[in-house]
Amino acid sequence: MSKDTRLLQASAVAVEGRAILITGRPGSRKSSLALALIDRGAQLIGDDGVTLEREGDRIIASPPPNIAGKLEIRGVGIIDLTPVNAPLALILDLDGEVCRLPPEILGTREIIGCAMPCLPFDTSAPSPALRAEWALRVHGLAD
Repeated sequence: MSKDTRLLQASAVAVEGRAILITGRPGSRKSSLALALIDRGAQLIGDDGVTLEREGDRIIASPPPNIAGKLEIRGVGIIDLTPVNAPLALILDLDGEVCRLPPEILGTREIIGCAMPCLPFDTSAPSPALRAEWALRVHGLAD
């Protein structure tokens, strides 16, 4: 991998052409949130592994070749979906401390020299997929 490419243990989906990167420790429900978003029309980028590559001033999220199109559904098995690539617009951090109302200026996380908006996110609160879509609308980078 080049210095402008990173492989992260995370999940990612594309919503309306923009990628949401879902980070968190093992068992934090990354795949469950990805599946709920896919059920609402999102497209899989990667589950439990995402390749991030810098292209100019943006980051492109794509599936690692060895697990492209694979999504684990706990208690069901591994299913096959058609993966996509998309520019990264938002990071949802399932390990961060969640505020009821986030600050107006959202925190960022640097990835390959690009500052990406990062929002602590609670998957146990009601309607996590719907809230994730709204987080992308409100806090995500424009394409």
